[in-house]
Amino acid sequence: MDLLEYQGKQFFAKYGIPVSDGEATDNVDDAVAIADRIGYPVVIKAQVHTGGRGKAGGVKLAGNTEEARTHASNILGLDIKGHIVRTIWVEKASDIAEEYYASFTLDRSAKKYLGMLSSEGGVEIEKVADENPDAIARIHIDPTVGLIEDQCRSWVEAAKLNPQATDGAVDILMKLYTAYVEGDADLVEINPLILKPTGEVHALDAKVSLDGNAIYEHPDYEQYDKTQPRDEREQAAHDKGLQYVGLEGTVGVIANGAGLAMSTVDMVNQVGGKPANFLDIGGGANADVMAGALEVINNDPDVKAILINIFGGITRGEEVANGIVEAMERVDIDAPIVIRLDGTNAAEGRAILEPKLSDRLMMEETMLDAARRAVELAE
Repeated sequence: MDLLEYQGKQFFAKYGIPVSDGEATDNVDDAVAIADRIGYPVVIKAQVHTGGRGKAGGVKLAGNTEEARTHASNILGLDIKGHIVRTIWVEKASDIAEEYYASFTLDRSAKKYLGMLSSEGGVEIEKVADENPDAIARIHIDPTVGLIEDQCRSWVEAAKLNPQATDGAVDILMKLYTAYVEGDADLVEINPLILKPTGEVHALDAKVSLDGNAIYEHPDYEQYDKTQPRDEREQAAHDKGLQYVGLEGTVGVIANGAGLAMSTVDMVNQVGGKPANFLDIGGGANADVMAGALEVINNDPDVKAILINIFGGITRGEEVANGIVEAMERVDIDAPIVIRLDGTNAAEGRAILEPKLSDRLMMEETMLDAARRAVELAE
């Protein structure tokens, strides 16, 4: 789950990281009232799940009520890379002496957490990495040990931050690491992390990506889930508890397990087709789950054929077959269906499906043959 900036700052604030005073709103009058209450100058920022807000006119400085109203009016409803601004964040403007970059994420190859810190903040870190990689100080952190303050201080010194920022940066980085670990985040990033003329270090921006699978441990994350950008297909699948990603092809894909679903999408591409989606129904393929999956895919007008690719593990083949048969009785399917069923009790499952086969329901023995048939039907 990718958080909007204001959500990221609220997330940071829970861990004691200093952020700018501000409030989010979805209407102009409230934005002006917030700005008047906070005190000028203020910055009015578009809240969208994409970068490049400033270049698109989505970040403006307001020095008085009139400017606040003008900027709020112009930013609300603005289209930024296909994202319409529905919410704006109004915050107290900060004086900036220097800008830095800081983040924590996971380095899968090293099997450790990765911290990155740079004295060159306020720009895309990818640009810094390409043009001046030595400007980024990196550390790897053993998850079983955690970030030690002495290690953090050495890291700050290696990044060559202004010595005036050392203590404040160490304090924020220790808290940022805690937020990353305890908050079950995939990424926490501050860009820029600023040094004020008064010597204070402050998080001026917030980019946070949380592990959606950790919602059960964080009930308050439900509020973040509700603001995730989803098209109609993705929202319908989400409401049914399905793992779905919409694509732009014509072959609807249903598989059990993320790995098999990705392989199925790749196979459709390999045989010359274009998948309409990634849909993982998980370990179970009962009638309720299968009916929900078929309904979501059936509501996509671009889908011309449906490929169901199931490998029975704990779930037995006859259970899968019965689920498919019952689901098809519940949902009026427009597109032809191709099924590949293998794994535990696959023979029993195929025997159940055999009497139901027709020019609208077909079965193939291999994933490759099933993909080819689905692509042919879609064309």
